[in-house]
Amino acid sequence: MAPAYDTAPYDTVIRGRAVLTPDGPAPAEVGINDGVITAVVPLGAGLEGGTLIELADDETLLPGLVDTHVHVNEPGRTEWEGFASATRAAAAGGVTTLIDMPLNSIPPTVDVAALDTKRAAAASQAYVDVGFWGGAVPGNAAQLQPLHEAGVFGFKCFLVHSGVDEFPHLEPAEMEADLAELKRFDGLLIVHAENPAVLGQAPAAAGARYTDFLASRPAAAEDTAITQVINAARRTGARAHILHLSSADALPLIADAKADGVRLTVETCPHYLTLAAEQIPDGATAFKCCPPIRGDDNRERLWQGLMDGTIDCIVSDHSPSTLDLKALDSGDFGLAWGGVSSLQLGLALIWTEARTRGVPLEQVVQWMSAAPARLAGLEAKGGIIPGRDADFAVFAAEDTFTVDPAALQHKNPITPYAGSELTGVVRRTLLAGADVDPLVPRGRLLRRGES
Repeated sequence: MAPAYDTAPYDTVIRGRAVLTPDGPAPAEVGINDGVITAVVPLGAGLEGGTLIELADDETLLPGLVDTHVHVNEPGRTEWEGFASATRAAAAGGVTTLIDMPLNSIPPTVDVAALDTKRAAAASQAYVDVGFWGGAVPGNAAQLQPLHEAGVFGFKCFLVHSGVDEFPHLEPAEMEADLAELKRFDGLLIVHAENPAVLGQAPAAAGARYTDFLASRPAAAEDTAITQVINAARRTGARAHILHLSSADALPLIADAKADGVRLTVETCPHYLTLAAEQIPDGATAFKCCPPIRGDDNRERLWQGLMDGTIDCIVSDHSPSTLDLKALDSGDFGLAWGGVSSLQLGLALIWTEARTRGVPLEQVVQWMSAAPARLAGLEAKGGIIPGRDADFAVFAAEDTFTVDPAALQHKNPITPYAGSELTGVVRRTLLAGADVDPLVPRGRLLRRGES
């Protein structure tokens, strides 16, 4: 006899031949009440809902992606990106939760007053759910616990110049002191790890040759700084996270630290996994980011680091700017802003690459949804599981499209992926059980510790 299920009416029921459950894709029905998943049962169970969504045969229901590394830049540099444009881009790419970095907005999020300013700017403009990182800069150690209590998800610091003067970097001793402070309340420090002394000995970045720019940000700068982070985390017992890992040379250091019990996690980004230095034309400043896109062999080793668990998650590091700041006319990598705009494209980029390697869709979603949610402590995100938020992406895994910068929701139409043919189309994004409406912002402002 088939099991009986509670078929009392739900607000919404989604039926599909491929629903990405924790056990993998399965034919299922998902019942939703008050924006929360309340039932996941086999297809054919007959759940009833006020709204019924039936997926096409070529569509997979995914948990909404979680992107914990997004520079929205509002207020202060809203011409670079703003909450409305960034969250619409997120929704178009299947991202239903993002966490905003504490720079390049003005003021940077280094005290509670600045956090309040940021929240006020986002409150009426968010099309997806939005949380906030705090900043750790010289002199604000006394602000870390108040920011933590106000709901930031952790604290970002730089070990090298951040690119904006109002967010100065920490010296290694300052970083360790902040880690010791964060250990008191189990806060998280997320680190842009490049060593300024190593960079100072490298050739200066100038001109249009990509090889010259790459030489100006050697892998040794990352490796040395990551070693400093590992040692400080080991001594303090605090949690540390390495941002946007570019150098695969650091993977053995990271693996050894994790094996030793150091509380360390690591992310990388689509541009490091899908692009290679050998393919970047001279003068193509849309590809500039820091740390830089390295060679093909390095890219292959990053994929291996993902597969063996040394790297925990994939996030965008969406770091946009206005077109003039990318120095498109001169093609001078020394002058161009270092940042890649890819918030809308991340899932398609990674899936296009992963499928050629035999990596299943459920693993991609683990790296881009469940793992970032776990990093930030977002217990209600990252899975199609009863009790979780009903945030979904309806994904056509075999559809293809050509990247057109003008069709992206980002405020400034520039991307290194212009003209690329990608596989995987997000046909529909749902937040709290309802379609994201590009004219009606319904996203919530999230606080650490809240469901």
